[in-house]
Amino acid sequence: MRNRKLVVVPALVLAVAAAGLGGWLIQKETARRAEEALSAKLLDEVLARVGRFYVEEVDRDSLYEAAISAVVRELGDRNSYFLPASEWEEARIRTEGDYGGIGLEVVNREGVVTVVAPIPRSPGAEAGIKRGDRIVEVDGESVEGWLTDLVVRFLRGRPGTKVEVGVRRLGVEEVVRFEIERALIQVPSVPFAAMLDNDVGYVPVEGFNGTTTNEVRATLDSLSGEGMKSLILDLRHNVGGLLDQGVGVSDLFLDPGMGIVEIRGRAEGPETIRAKSHQDYPQVPVVVLVDGGTASAAEIVAGALQDHDRALVVGAATFGKGSVQTLFRLSAGNVLRLTTARWFTPAGRSIQKDRSRHAERQWEGPVAFDGGSVERPGDWREKPRFSSAGGRVVYGGGGIVPDLWVMPDTMTTDEYEAMRRLLAAGGNYSTAVADWALAYVGDHPDLRPEFELADADLRSFHATLEDAGTELALDDLIAAGRFMKYVLGGEVAGQLWGDLGEFRREAAADRPLQRALDLLRSADTREELFALAGSPFGAAEAAEDGIESPLGGKSPGDGATDRDGGKR
Repeated sequence: MRNRKLVVVPALVLAVAAAGLGGWLIQKETARRAEEALSAKLLDEVLARVGRFYVEEVDRDSLYEAAISAVVRELGDRNSYFLPASEWEEARIRTEGDYGGIGLEVVNREGVVTVVAPIPRSPGAEAGIKRGDRIVEVDGESVEGWLTDLVVRFLRGRPGTKVEVGVRRLGVEEVVRFEIERALIQVPSVPFAAMLDNDVGYVPVEGFNGTTTNEVRATLDSLSGEGMKSLILDLRHNVGGLLDQGVGVSDLFLDPGMGIVEIRGRAEGPETIRAKSHQDYPQVPVVVLVDGGTASAAEIVAGALQDHDRALVVGAATFGKGSVQTLFRLSAGNVLRLTTARWFTPAGRSIQKDRSRHAERQWEGPVAFDGGSVERPGDWREKPRFSSAGGRVVYGGGGIVPDLWVMPDTMTTDEYEAMRRLLAAGGNYSTAVADWALAYVGDHPDLRPEFELADADLRSFHATLEDAGTELALDDLIAAGRFMKYVLGGEVAGQLWGDLGEFRREAAADRPLQRALDLLRSADTREELFALAGSPFGAAEAAEDGIESPLGGKSPGDGATDRDGGKR
């Protein structure tokens, strides 16, 4: 009996303690909810009194929207924001990549909605609308002076319905009218593909929307049918998009079980996402091109392929967006975009860049010919070091550090200062470039892709700038002559031969692309590619540097997958 009491009494004490703790927790949760209710009531009271008694009349809906935006802004996270219902459709199209319409990319130039480019194979393109056409009528009604968003809203509609579009075209006096049947428009992630040097496939990916994985897969199959033996996957200027599409594209190059990305959030425990499908082209050497504009889902692809030694990463350090956003549907069609997690590469790297620390430094250094800022390698060797599956050193601590740094062609100081004065003209400069190129194409009907521009063409463009109302000294334009010939030549090529023609014209001056081609010309295997780039496999070297590989095991090329999938 004595022993039984010794057992029972402590049990009773534990039960009483648990009951007391539970009661305390319930009281604490009740108090927290009461405080939240009081704060919500207080906010309503403030907004109600401002709306009713402020000396000037105010829109109460606008007050609520401003208050909501301020709450999200207080988080200090540029990737979290409130999307009013009026802005959600544009955001959805950018994310999901489809809408009902005629397929035109447009901008506002001098108060007129102007076609930048018809989407290939869209109703607008097939009807004959061209780059540079200025939309002045929709369904017989003048839209000159309208806001771009309003014109776009009239152009979009249910697939199968028709819309009449009137455009003004350079060299044509009368308004040119088209009756076009709307269709479901897919905004392509892969605008074109090319075979370089007969057997090097080139695939540029411009974003990650709902169709990206299927587009890349279909493009690889097509290039393979043309004899592709190696591949350049260009992720430069790719700001990312859907996480699942970043996973899907990575899966095309990895074997089942290999870790792709690890998601760590506060609401849910860590989640490891792994490759599910066997890759179709395991023997094809791959180079991934990246730069400071490569972000988000594009960084997931670059990081996964780098950590598994599946691709050599070439170019400059990426943007460094290692966070995940979730879209929360709210009442009345509004949407909250909120950062809910961080993601990590298979080697355990966080590539999230501390923007407060890099706010000034990211703008230092030269400016590339495409206008983007170029951050030099700098202190990348001070970043946290990790090991790839094959024992190569890879870096975390802000962006994907390339295996091989190759800087793009950059401007001289004089060119940059002249360019700044040019760009200060804003829309007039863009309009002048488009108008000059249209006129040049009309005056040179037999142009070939290798055409060259002369100083006389710069003087002609200067006259176009003056006609557009831009005051710029001819000497300044001549100082930026190398840059302007690049821009004007690209615009002419784009108008004549589309994105592919513009790419082929500019490829020779693309240093990272040419370096990738040099490597792939000499490398028949993945191992040779890495050795030529100075980043060969070697777990022993990593061990000597005191780096322990979170991936473990052998190189994927030896038939093994990582043991822990790249801890998530």
